[in-house]
Amino acid sequence: MSSPPPPPTTAAQSARTILTRLHEVMASRTNAQGKLNQVVGIIGECLNTEVCSIYLLREGALELFATRGLNQEAVHVTRLALGEGLVGTIADQIETLNLDEAAAHPDFSYRPETGEDLFHSFAGVPIIRRERAVGVLCVQHTDPRRYDDIEIETLQTVAMVLSELIANADLVDDAARLDAAAADQSAQRLSGQKLVDGMGAGIAVFHQPRITIEHTVADDVEAERHRVYAAFDKMREQIDRMASQAEFGVGGEHEEVLETYKMFAYDEGWSRRINEAIDSGLTAEAAIERVQQRTRMRMRQIDDPLLRDRMHDLEDLSNRLIRIVSGQMGTAAQMGLRQDSILIARNLGPAELLEYDRRRLKGVVLEEGSLTAHVIIVARAMGVPVLGRVRSVRTSIREGDLLLLDASAGTLHVRPAQAVQDAFEAKHQASQKRRASLASLRDLPAVTQDGIQIELMINAGLREDVSALDLTGARGIGLFRTEFQFLVSATLPQRERQQRLYRDVLDAAGERPVIFRTVDIGGDKALPYMKVENAEHEENPAMGWRALRLALEREGLLKVQARALMEAAAGRTLNVMFPMVSEPWEYEAARALFVRQREWLQQHNKKLPIAVRYGAMLEVPGLIETLDLMLPHLDFLSIGTNDLTQFLFAADRAHPRLAERYDWLSPIVMRYIARVVKLVAGSRVQLGVCGEMGGRPLEAMALLGVGIDRLSITPAGVGPVKAMIRSLHLGELRAAMPSMLAHPTSDPRGQYQAWAERKGVDLGD
Repeated sequence: MSSPPPPPTTAAQSARTILTRLHEVMASRTNAQGKLNQVVGIIGECLNTEVCSIYLLREGALELFATRGLNQEAVHVTRLALGEGLVGTIADQIETLNLDEAAAHPDFSYRPETGEDLFHSFAGVPIIRRERAVGVLCVQHTDPRRYDDIEIETLQTVAMVLSELIANADLVDDAARLDAAAADQSAQRLSGQKLVDGMGAGIAVFHQPRITIEHTVADDVEAERHRVYAAFDKMREQIDRMASQAEFGVGGEHEEVLETYKMFAYDEGWSRRINEAIDSGLTAEAAIERVQQRTRMRMRQIDDPLLRDRMHDLEDLSNRLIRIVSGQMGTAAQMGLRQDSILIARNLGPAELLEYDRRRLKGVVLEEGSLTAHVIIVARAMGVPVLGRVRSVRTSIREGDLLLLDASAGTLHVRPAQAVQDAFEAKHQASQKRRASLASLRDLPAVTQDGIQIELMINAGLREDVSALDLTGARGIGLFRTEFQFLVSATLPQRERQQRLYRDVLDAAGERPVIFRTVDIGGDKALPYMKVENAEHEENPAMGWRALRLALEREGLLKVQARALMEAAAGRTLNVMFPMVSEPWEYEAARALFVRQREWLQQHNKKLPIAVRYGAMLEVPGLIETLDLMLPHLDFLSIGTNDLTQFLFAADRAHPRLAERYDWLSPIVMRYIARVVKLVAGSRVQLGVCGEMGGRPLEAMALLGVGIDRLSITPAGVGPVKAMIRSLHLGELRAAMPSMLAHPTSDPRGQYQAWAERKGVDLGD
């Protein structure tokens, strides 16, 4: 086998060499097929790769259109459906693949007519036109190796130029384009993820028109660079003006979000990457789009939603910048909303949402988005319902269509029939009555039918979340995620800033307890301003160098947080919880660090908490084997069901194919928690559960059944869970649980639901 070729000196030099030659090809009189044949030859030669192939979308399938290295007899013969094989996966997901062993990938599909069995390594990038993949550019090599980042960047740049060539030559069938562009005229029901609860009705308004880049290769690099500089200046002026005009109440995380957003607008690294793309020979528009495409691909590779949201801010700014440089500045916000409207967008940044008239904006529908996105924090402050992760928005919805948004149910009705409109209105009224009913429970205790008190607390991570204590009647905050402040900040929060947040939270909570979890960062929650050695090589970041493992190594980080918490809690009881404890010594080391910081503060005559209570999160399943050693040193223990479940099942909860595969009510989970309850029973340690599991009435009922009597859940779950508790005879459930655990059915969820129905337990809708 031949040795791997050395990577080009820089991505810009490599891409510019190829683009110069491609420009000559595009300007030649050769027919389209001949041009593509030359293109694969140029790329293969410049990258010194044995195979280079181009697949184009024709009649709904990806057809091998040109190749260097594969059998020529396969050209116009090999066809792959969207989602089929590696090429189909790239086009379907609009993502890059870089594999050292192509056949080992689960989506690999062998096509014998291509003769590709000789080649091990594979890299492919989508050819994108108008936000959809119209083809795939890929390379292969006999040696099993991953292609260098520089080579991947070069392929992505070339793919942009190919999209222009393909469009100009009409190589993609009209039928394929029209299939994607023509929207169904009938009523439709789309599904998505609830990001901000609520219901709203209005006409469809697209946030911004499509901007199609017609010219990708620059004639004058310096002229393109000056166009980008001018666009940056104009964009920053706009952002500064919008941030200064934002109307909110005093304080709140949305203010920090806007400041962070402004810092992104002035980020030198982002502007440098665009300049490097221009250096490779791209026009200003193409350079911005090139960097934006790479950002989108990176977002798909990031497991942690908070870090993905930082990338969304860059995408929002990229959209704004490309509109400025292209002279296409119009957005729906600038034209004004003339009636009640539902806004449609791929994604939004916080500043863009602020441009809209809140009186007319009845909801937002996003193709992407996540619960912790900056725009969601702002939308929640504005009281605007948001539905995210809605597929095929642009192909299913026309401007002006009537939309009914039910974020609580995760649904969007498009062009609904009158019967659906009537049902929506009825549900809206019923929802208001249900909310009123749950609100009436706010001041009532969470006590079962047989008089057993259950402690209901909420999870929080932002300053504004604390207001949910009064709205829900919760007994306190059972999990305050301190890392949220780190993840929404562009720089490492200093001690004074941390202390101010913790003091504000404690002041707002009053006499109600707050349990602060120390920072859970690192691994899949890497911070751009804090480098961790070899972090980029972690194959399983959720089980990697993160949480307490990282904090004990970066002792200064934990020391600063310890002092901030101690001083913020002066004169009060401080509750501190350490995340992802794997062995007893880790807990002891963290606790000892806090004790030393308390002694240091005392020596310096600082005001201190009247007491400090220490706890741990049980997320690592193996910790149960040494729990007896830890209990004498613990004040409380919280079972973190989110991480615990994925570790028990060896299933990444962020993986789309695994997210719904494993059930919290599986006997594996329920028996494990029952075992923890039994081990803790008789000790002085308070045991509780925090995580999404406890926020769902049926799952919460099962947890109570195995002996849990303390739940920390999302604020939205408090009302429904309290209603369940007040309708439940806990003695009867605990008497029935041993049999259900000993003899589980193939449908444990159905088993619990059937019991609840027989006993008249209120599980809500």
